[in-house]
Amino acid sequence: MMPHSKIRVISHLKFLLSWLLIVGLAACNVPESHKNDGQERDEAVLYNGIELPEDWPPRYEVPKEAVAMPVPYLDNPPEVIPINIGRQLFVDDFLIEQSTLERTFHYPKYDRNNPVLEPDQPWEKTESGARYAAPFSDGVWYDEKDGKYKMWYLTGGSKFHDNPEAFITAYAESEDGVKWIKPELDLVPGTNIVSQYQRDAATMWLDKLEVNPEKRYKLFNVERFGREGWMMILRYSADGIHWSEGVAQSGEVKDRSTVFYNPFRKVWVFGTRVNWPRVRSRGYLEHEDYELGLSLTHMIFENQYDKYNFFWFGPWDDEVRNPDYPEIDPGIYNHDAIAYESLFIGFFNVWQGPENNICKAYGIHKRNELLIGYSRDGFHWDRPDMHRFMGVSGTNDQWNDGNIQSVIGSPLIVGDSLYFYSSGRKTNSIFWDSDMSTGLAKLRRDGFASLDAGSSEGFVTTRNLTFTGKYLFVNADASGGQLRAEILDSQGNVIPSYSKAESRPVETNGTKIKISWNDHDSLEDLPETVRIKLYLTNAEIYSFWVSESITGESGGYTGGGGPGLHASGRDLPLSK
Repeated sequence: MMPHSKIRVISHLKFLLSWLLIVGLAACNVPESHKNDGQERDEAVLYNGIELPEDWPPRYEVPKEAVAMPVPYLDNPPEVIPINIGRQLFVDDFLIEQSTLERTFHYPKYDRNNPVLEPDQPWEKTESGARYAAPFSDGVWYDEKDGKYKMWYLTGGSKFHDNPEAFITAYAESEDGVKWIKPELDLVPGTNIVSQYQRDAATMWLDKLEVNPEKRYKLFNVERFGREGWMMILRYSADGIHWSEGVAQSGEVKDRSTVFYNPFRKVWVFGTRVNWPRVRSRGYLEHEDYELGLSLTHMIFENQYDKYNFFWFGPWDDEVRNPDYPEIDPGIYNHDAIAYESLFIGFFNVWQGPENNICKAYGIHKRNELLIGYSRDGFHWDRPDMHRFMGVSGTNDQWNDGNIQSVIGSPLIVGDSLYFYSSGRKTNSIFWDSDMSTGLAKLRRDGFASLDAGSSEGFVTTRNLTFTGKYLFVNADASGGQLRAEILDSQGNVIPSYSKAESRPVETNGTKIKISWNDHDSLEDLPETVRIKLYLTNAEIYSFWVSESITGESGGYTGGGGPGLHASGRDLPLSK
């Protein structure tokens, strides 16, 4: 057996050689889109008033045990919060000065049609007969330009590789997000295969901000590097089906590494799998140039990190545990994220064990479940609710018996609902980790958390806010009660004619309800800084926002998109 020190040296040499080639390639092929457009990218103050420290991104010491990530902007919120971008969700106390309401977290319900996509074609299996048809991050997006739901997913690819458990990429599409078809394509005639490159995880980013149509679809594919290693390779496509050769690649990374775009700061974030301090955790790199950023991304060796790659976070101290193996310390198996309205939704795939050798011996799944968190600066994550967002069933014959994995693009906005896709695995006697299919779960739009009042009236008062819009909207359910609004000045005094008594009561349920007063239909001619006070009785509120348009578009980011939404990926009037 080769000594461990020699293995480490060889790994370093592999990385060094590949990195030198990579940086040279990227320097000659800098992408035009997403470049700095004349505005300072790393401004000291973010769109929501959060002030970044001079040393950004922050470097924290690697924790010696599981611990929640610090969230500085919740400990020290801005004195005035701009709310020009997006719906303002009540998932934390960032916006709240005072409240007597009770916060309730909500969870999506699995669709009765699940699995919505399953392996039913002869090419969707490995040599051993294990079946796979589900995204492993990959992507489910709504393409507003084509009017279609589109899915990229991992499937069996043994017939194209010597490896009997090789995986490749296939494509499906849908008119409603529930019933999916697998079109016959031309790469491998008679199949829906779009990439034959041997892969593990993948990030398929439908870049709705891309100005070059040939690069609108970006595939960050974690592909084989030698016999045991992995590299992330970037390929482009104009249609999501026909892909370019690799245009940039990372150094050596671990298999479950992914990417997301931060549109608020115009940077790409490369989240890599690391094993600090003792379980699965995440490393971090950000860069405004996705080609160069990828080229600088590599595996972090032990406690060595550099200018770009460093430890991000590990498991929290109160992660969910495997009821059959409660002694196993959970880890962060994977992390995906997307901008939704005015913040980020983060998907935490929590690994609960056991390890692969135990699973193989007993024919069981390694348990992974999906939890979520929220970020308002794109780096720090708040996870106020540590319950399962999308969990396993633990029932052998169900699609989600074990190993739930997140899907990039979620959530999609479909009318008043959010669509979340995930992979799940059913127990199979052929191979312990097989029978991978795709499920769908639905949640109310903005429905992650609500502030609730019972029969006794309650209220919530915001911190000082500033905005340029005119019309106040809420997402609320007051069908069994009432909601009224009041506008206060920065000192907390009621502004005349915007009082609770003059507010026209809301007594309905809706995800976009406009607020008005007896003498005012809008918020024009108010002071620059105000507070909003909402009174509820037998009602619940999920979000509020101030729109420039009477039709109520928020200007926020729309996740993976949806029918009737703007093709830019933002909630804008369709005429813009």
